[in-house]
Amino acid sequence: MPPIRNKNEKNLAEQEGRILLAISDLKNGKISSVYQAAIIYNIPRTTLYDRLNGIQQRSIIRANGHKLSQFEEESLVKWVLDLDKRGFPPRHSLVREMANYLLSQRGNQQVGEKWVYNLIQRRPEIESKFSRKYNYERAKCEDPKLIQEYFDRVREVISKYGILPEDIYNFDETGFAMGLCATAKPGNREWVTAIEAINSTGWALPSYIIFKAKKYTRLGWFEDLPDDWRINISDNGWTIDKIELEWLKTHFIPLTNAVQWEIIAC
Repeated sequence: MPPIRNKNEKNLAEQEGRILLAISDLKNGKISSVYQAAIIYNIPRTTLYDRLNGIQQRSIIRANGHKLSQFEEESLVKWVLDLDKRGFPPRHSLVREMANYLLSQRGNQQVGEKWVYNLIQRRPEIESKFSRKYNYERAKCEDPKLIQEYFDRVREVISKYGILPEDIYNFDETGFAMGLCATAKPGNREWVTAIEAINSTGWALPSYIIFKAKKYTRLGWFEDLPDDWRINISDNGWTIDKIELEWLKTHFIPLTNAVQWEIIAC
């Protein structure tokens, strides 16, 4: 049964958050003195001294021997739930690592091997939020539950941020050998890559073509290409990080007027 939280506990949790921020700033050198940190974060100076020496306040030490304070545990649980919503459920080892990081801010304690298991027992809302072993191909092609969960998450994000159909894009890049209409042909052919994007209303961005070359030279037959197509080069005709960033800045954003967070890259 989850604990009943009163106003005093809420105030203590808020103070705990300010204490952790103060400790972090002191350790990182952002604040030079305990006196200054206590004033900035509105916390008792003696309490901050105690916490820097690894002593917790009695009012937030949990009677059943839990190593994390209530505030720290609430923060950790929220982090697990947020990761799951984004489609990246954490492993037990990652949660244990995060718990140890929280503890390291006020001492050298670490949680035990079974700590995450015990956390799940008292916080059932995260029981199903951890990554589980499964056959990848089966999960991708056959598991209705996993497929439905994916679309539920997409629907939730679309609803939460008010994303319009014309702002939902699918991107792909494909490579092909010059002069061939099929890939199963022998010979040393020049490789070309095309980056394509289309939104859910059916509108497609002009093509972005990457040729193999050391120096950009505009060839005569380029004039036969549509005016809004863009040409770039790389050493092997493949896309690289620099070109992908250039495509985003000089091609996608200007053509879509994508100035906020409304784009989903699927």
